[in-house]
Amino acid sequence: MQAALAALRPAPVHVDRRERLRAVLGAMLGLAFTALLSQAWASHGHAAAWLVAPLGATAVLVFAVPASPLAQPWAVVGGNTLSALVGIACAAWVPDPALAGALAVGLAIGLMFTLRCLHPPGGASALLAVLGHMTSPSFALFPVLVNSVLLVLAGIVYNSLTGRRYPHAQRPAAPPAGAPSRFSAADFDAALAHYNQVLDIPRDDLEALLHEAELASWRRTLGELRCADVMSTGLVTAEFGTPLTEAWALMRQRRIKALPVIDRARRIVGIVTVADFMRHAQPDASPLGLGQRLRALLAPSGLVHSDKPEVVGQIMTRQVRVASADRLVVELVPLFSEGGHHHIPIIDGEQRLAGIITQSDLVRVLYRAARPD
Repeated sequence: MQAALAALRPAPVHVDRRERLRAVLGAMLGLAFTALLSQAWASHGHAAAWLVAPLGATAVLVFAVPASPLAQPWAVVGGNTLSALVGIACAAWVPDPALAGALAVGLAIGLMFTLRCLHPPGGASALLAVLGHMTSPSFALFPVLVNSVLLVLAGIVYNSLTGRRYPHAQRPAAPPAGAPSRFSAADFDAALAHYNQVLDIPRDDLEALLHEAELASWRRTLGELRCADVMSTGLVTAEFGTPLTEAWALMRQRRIKALPVIDRARRIVGIVTVADFMRHAQPDASPLGLGQRLRALLAPSGLVHSDKPEVVGQIMTRQVRVASADRLVVELVPLFSEGGHHHIPIIDGEQRLAGIITQSDLVRVLYRAARPD
């Protein structure tokens, strides 16, 4: 019983006073504009009805939730007018008003689904035509069509002036910068198809909200995580004059793909990777195999002067991308995912080498952040 009663409790509306006032004034001004022009039109044409009640519900949608698919111009004009025509037909062909009303609303909903103009007040327009025993198609043209068009025009002007996009055209939603997205547009479409219900929120806004929620989750889980928290320490390093044979042996022994190159003050002067060794081996045009070319590179020449690289400093990459120990880990994600980096040395406040973050370290952190538990 408690759960049932809790389900009946209205959910809070996350809208500030300014937005509420904007909707109130918009509905008042929009209906006044529509009513005055329709009244003037009726006085010249001697029409009995000049404003229909369902327009009040339409005003709620157009001015309070202008982003809703149910409030878009085609939904308003097509939903109200076509539903009124359905109600007129049912009023003319079905004698019992109770049956005619039920049939009119049901058929109107089906027609609005088919023509993609689902609009809740359209059901009221169909029912109004039946209860008022409107059997002339002119009722759908005036006041229903004219009322709807005038209110839409007022909505376009007012919403645009008050900073709301109306009509709310569908735009592809892109993930916000700063975090990788774990779902694509196709995944989102599949989820909507599985949900299989009408949502009173445009697809692009809903997708953008999910991306923003995902980014907030990344910031919550990674936002306070610093490089010092995840970096690998106890590093194996090399110096400028470290022989190539020794550096290669260290990398093989420790099963690592990069060696930071430091000076005596432990400041970064470069980094040597497996790619550096491969690049400085003899060119592919050589008849020797890769293994033979690599052994030739590593073998000391024994000469005082030689064109062949002998030490790490001669083959290392000098331009090294580094990050400070107190930098946020999430800021390094684009460097690895889009910048092509595989290893980023971490330096302390005195510019000395403190650790290194590799792709494996980052994957481990992202996995822990992404786990449901």
